[in-house]
Amino acid sequence: MGIQPVSGIVHEDPSVSGQADEKQASLLAQSLKKQEENRTSLTEMIREAKEKADAQREKFKLAKATPRYGDAPLEAYARLNRARTQAQVSSAAGYARRRIAQLESAQRSDPDHADQIKAAVTQLKKAVSRAGKKKLELNREQLARARQKRMARENKRREEQRIKQELRRSQSMRAIRESGYIRETDIANRQADQLTATKMELRLQAEQLGIAAQKSMDAAVQQYSSAVQTGSAADSPAPAPQVDVQA
Repeated sequence: MGIQPVSGIVHEDPSVSGQADEKQASLLAQSLKKQEENRTSLTEMIREAKEKADAQREKFKLAKATPRYGDAPLEAYARLNRARTQAQVSSAAGYARRRIAQLESAQRSDPDHADQIKAAVTQLKKAVSRAGKKKLELNREQLARARQKRMARENKRREEQRIKQELRRSQSMRAIRESGYIRETDIANRQADQLTATKMELRLQAEQLGIAAQKSMDAAVQQYSSAVQTGSAADSPAPAPQVDVQA
């Protein structure tokens, strides 16, 4: 019985090659899907972190009311505006000095509101300085009234009216300036409040973004590891087809 010769050329089965291509395509599709899921989960983590930050911010506002440091200079200027004698002006200045000492002490124990305290202290120091100027003005007005009375006794009506008009003009100008002090203090308080709120919000967001960044890094590492594993599986050669050789 003779042995049939076997051809030296082995043809690869097209069906087996097609199965290998389909497997690689499937692995690639799974890798892309995994990456999309990771991107979606990252977006969700950032959104959740923002929601938590907003919730904590509201909780912080409810739990800790902002101290009203700006009330001190407003009260000092209110007292200064009401002062009609040098003794009352001195009392208003004394109040401002006491509040300056208290706020400077509070600045060391409440650094979160340092900008508000600094603004209040600045306005209080201005109030002390302006109290000194008001004393001089009251003294000049007192002298002007004394001259006015002397002119009245001497029947110098024209000079008396001139002094009276100057006195009224001086008092009106002082009232305008003192009302401007109140507006200036109110603006300084609002600016300090806004600056403090902005700093607190940025700090809270930074803390939350730090947490989100850590989660993002963990997700990126996991994604990279998954991609490497998927790529290794895709790059591994398909099992060699076996050809039966009949004797």
